[in-house]
Amino acid sequence: MLLLNPHHHSRPYRDERSRQIMLKTIEFFERKGKVRLKTDDRERIWYADMLEFQKSERLFADLLTPAGYGGPDSRWDTWRNCEFNEILAFYGLHYWYTWQVSILGLGPIWMSGNEAAKRRAAGLLQDGAVFAFGLSERAHGADIYSTEMSLAPQPDGTFRANGEKYYIGNGNIAPMVSTFGKMADSGEYVFFTADYRHRNYQLVRNVVNTQSYVADFVLRDYPVTADEILSQGQDAWDSALNTVNIGKYNLGWASIGICTHALYEAVRHAANRRLYGMAVTDFAHVRQMFTDAYARLVAMKLFALRASDYMRSASPQDRRYLLYNPVVKMKVTTQGEQVINLLWDVIAAKGFESDMYFEMAARDIRALPKLEGTVHVNIALIVKFMANYFFQPAAYPVVPLRDEPVNDDFLFRQGPAKGLGRIQFHDYGPVFGRFDLPNVRAFQDQVAEFKTLLARATPGEAQTKDVDFLLALGEIFTLVVYGQLILEAAELYHVGEDLVDQIFDWMVRDMAGFALQLYSKPTSTPQQMEHCLRMIRKPVSDDGRYGRIWQEVHALRDAYEMTP
Repeated sequence: MLLLNPHHHSRPYRDERSRQIMLKTIEFFERKGKVRLKTDDRERIWYADMLEFQKSERLFADLLTPAGYGGPDSRWDTWRNCEFNEILAFYGLHYWYTWQVSILGLGPIWMSGNEAAKRRAAGLLQDGAVFAFGLSERAHGADIYSTEMSLAPQPDGTFRANGEKYYIGNGNIAPMVSTFGKMADSGEYVFFTADYRHRNYQLVRNVVNTQSYVADFVLRDYPVTADEILSQGQDAWDSALNTVNIGKYNLGWASIGICTHALYEAVRHAANRRLYGMAVTDFAHVRQMFTDAYARLVAMKLFALRASDYMRSASPQDRRYLLYNPVVKMKVTTQGEQVINLLWDVIAAKGFESDMYFEMAARDIRALPKLEGTVHVNIALIVKFMANYFFQPAAYPVVPLRDEPVNDDFLFRQGPAKGLGRIQFHDYGPVFGRFDLPNVRAFQDQVAEFKTLLARATPGEAQTKDVDFLLALGEIFTLVVYGQLILEAAELYHVGEDLVDQIFDWMVRDMAGFALQLYSKPTSTPQQMEHCLRMIRKPVSDDGRYGRIWQEVHALRDAYEMTP
């Protein structure tokens, strides 16, 4: 089964250490139990127990230290990091968050040429430390062009840092905060490290009202030595963007973990509740909502799994991951919101109750599409790839399933963060052609019509500057990419035809919905509107297929319940 089930976690791992990391993490949370998990969340208790656990088990040390800088089991392995992402979020977003912002904080360090800083980070990881990414600011958010953090050279060869950083996770306990700023004399970008324990590091407050600590901190004449400079100029700029390339991908996995736990809880509740003399799961609309939620969740995971393969196979000659990563960040996380909405419509008021995991899920699922850039920022990035994706395919070797225990070296030497418009992609057509299923064929027809729209009713110059129009266009393009990688993963993970066709049932419906949005835009032309109308169609229904998938969903009613 594709979905994580902590009570039966028997996934194949290529090495014993990876298996032990996942099993021990599951055991920690199951021993903690749901009652204390919820109490800690409700009382906003800092997760010191989890941080002490990861320290004692050297979890971050092995998972986040590239090969050559740590112990024999240390490597940056995206495949197993995905597993850990999912498990942490399954039990709570805040546990995942401290891990996520450590990944972001480590990015500029592992990408730098400063070997002393790398060795220092490796040692701190062995000691159980977490890390922080000092990029955004109160006035500018993540607009790094406008950063006001300033690093002034001193006569003795050192520097003095002055400025404020805002919304910085782990900023309260990170001994190496990777901090982005500008040189005071040249305006050149720079990354340097700061230590929360220094007297010139002023921790102002926690800007959120949760278990996590998201810091507002100020550096006042903070002394920085040459050994603490990570990168300057173009290298610093590239480190900022390339770190986000790595980190944004994790948000989709957090959504997958949250939705999986919520699905188990919702199905269990509904299957055991009777209304009007029948089980809640006997109502036709309830079955439809559960089946839709299940099919969307499986699709989320299939896409994220396949995107991982492209990250691990990336090179200067193959940067397709730069499209797939923001799709994970944007599409998987917004799909997570839809899954929770569907489940919530079933369990209704139960979803507010304080002893339900679902109450956390419904709150936290909203955060993920809004972290590391909002949805519209990611769509604006995604549409840069659209012309080459549809009209300039290139030949690449087939990327296999990449679950082998090796270090992902390229992620920390991605090179200049530019040239997106030159990236080419393999032809999406063949994988669709290998699935002779009614709804896959219906989706193919919609995709063909969209491609025709782009070729014959090409958006004009004014439309390409109309962000509202581009967002609707980008949603359609994103869904095409989503479908392609879902099918590639379905082949690799031997997903049955019934489930694949049920996934494309909702994808046909969603494509029709996005086509209607594009049709309705004030600037859409009559010719574009005609193509949009031809994209609006119903999926192919099949009672037998639907019934078999519903049985898969209903079988989850007793599959998992967290230890009290």
